[in-house]
Amino acid sequence: MPATNFFGFGPADLVEIALAALLLGMAIVWRDRVMLAASHLAAARPAWCMALLAALPVVLRLLLLPNHPVPRPEIYDEFSHLLVADTLRHFRLANPPHPLPQFFETFFVLQRPTYSSIYPLGQGLMLAIGWTFFGTPWAGVLLAIAAFCALCYWMLRGWTTPGWALLGGVLAAIEFGPLNQWMNSYWGGGLAAAAGCLVFGALPRLLDHPRQRDAILLGLGLALHLITRPYESTFLFLSVALWFAPLVGRAVRSADPFRISPALRHLPDAGLVLLPALALILAHNKSVTGSWTTMPEMLSQYQYGVPAALTFEPDPQPHVPLTPQQALDYKMQLGFRGSHAETIASYLLRLEYRVRYYHFFFPAPLYVALVAFLLCLRHWRYAWVAITLGLFALGVNFFPAFQLHYVAAVTCLFVLVQIAGLERLHRALPEAALLIIFLVLAQFVFWYSLHAFFDTADFSRVARQYETWNFIDHRAVTRRTAVEDALAKVPGKVLLFVRYAPAHIFQDEWVYNRADIDGSRIVWARDLGVQQNEELLRYYPDRSVWLLEPDARPPSLTPYRQGAQNFAR
Repeated sequence: MPATNFFGFGPADLVEIALAALLLGMAIVWRDRVMLAASHLAAARPAWCMALLAALPVVLRLLLLPNHPVPRPEIYDEFSHLLVADTLRHFRLANPPHPLPQFFETFFVLQRPTYSSIYPLGQGLMLAIGWTFFGTPWAGVLLAIAAFCALCYWMLRGWTTPGWALLGGVLAAIEFGPLNQWMNSYWGGGLAAAAGCLVFGALPRLLDHPRQRDAILLGLGLALHLITRPYESTFLFLSVALWFAPLVGRAVRSADPFRISPALRHLPDAGLVLLPALALILAHNKSVTGSWTTMPEMLSQYQYGVPAALTFEPDPQPHVPLTPQQALDYKMQLGFRGSHAETIASYLLRLEYRVRYYHFFFPAPLYVALVAFLLCLRHWRYAWVAITLGLFALGVNFFPAFQLHYVAAVTCLFVLVQIAGLERLHRALPEAALLIIFLVLAQFVFWYSLHAFFDTADFSRVARQYETWNFIDHRAVTRRTAVEDALAKVPGKVLLFVRYAPAHIFQDEWVYNRADIDGSRIVWARDLGVQQNEELLRYYPDRSVWLLEPDARPPSLTPYRQGAQNFAR
């Protein structure tokens, strides 16, 4: 809205200033009392702290449901993870192939030798748990975020004091809670982040006070991450190996085998916990691909080639889709088929472009804490943290695509960097550290209040365009949700042919189905032309048949006319 006052402040500015002034006044009056109570709670009631931190992001998100309903899947990755969940709910690891698979070809889904998602089991397993016990797969997302926030506090207790650990848990809840894209989509992030908390929380405990319980938790974290993000687990295992490297070195140099560190003696316990995860991965591979060692995603790349969803990241407009030829050229470039100089240049260009994504893990006021963290690097533990973060960043950079949940395992380490920096700053300039904490809380309260209380106000709509990394449904009717709502009103079972225009953007895919295609009320099928469509019509004689043309504006949904010519082949 136009600002007419002398300072140029608009309504959103005035609301934020008033809110900040209110919080600042409360902080000044109650600071000592709040800090004392929080420190006591963190030290004396760790179980209560974990329960409160688990509930905090979930309750805050559920309070937004009147303005922001349960998220609907929109992206092919989400539908593929939901297919994993639906498959598991049928108590199987893979679905039998459909007799007419050519009608159901789609992104990130295999049709042969089985009808299955190409993704690992972890995220789908979490969605299946929520789907089964609460009636919606989104409940699995909420449970994963709740687990992460609670375990982030537990992890930080192994690195710092209980009071600072509690603050880290609160920061995790507001950074990755109700307004975050991990909570408002089905792509994942929360489960891998929770697994990382188990790993990075067990390591310092094993070093300081070795116990079998912490070794088991280490193994559990590695196992959960392995079935969720197999590729990135390579870097997680490397970081764990680097943590224990000094102990292994001392054990090798020692002539007395009984002087081996107790932490190393407990590592076999972690290995035993890993065995079921490895067995599950092998069984999943065998069920989906027919081979114990061939992963579904590997088979997908063999059958279909480069993932069609790739976009050329270093382009000034990174979300402009590629033509098939451009995608092939990009695959060759990213496949490092060239001179060593070209390979290195491509890798560095990609790394330089992706650096900007990492501010997802840092609210703007905490950049100061990041600078203060550099003073902690003289201690090996914190140097190891920096090395681990660098290892993940460099490792995932080899992969041609990038999403933030690829590095979700080290989310708690980013929180640790924030807390360690704040703690260091607090020793030198306590008021500065408190001001940064206040700014982070005020920023969250401001954006959350816009969604909760002023969602339909004009100034709220204007201000929301400046949100950073928030990803939440604003009750906007997308093209797909409009079609789904229209289909919900169609009685009986439906067969829906999807007919694309000649200039259709190939990443804009609409054909996604449940695990039991024949048992679904709505079957989404590709329009393959009059003659081939007849085969599917004979296969589903008891369904009403509709035609969807998604490239029309708005998408056209009409009864299907048998014999009508297909112009979109």
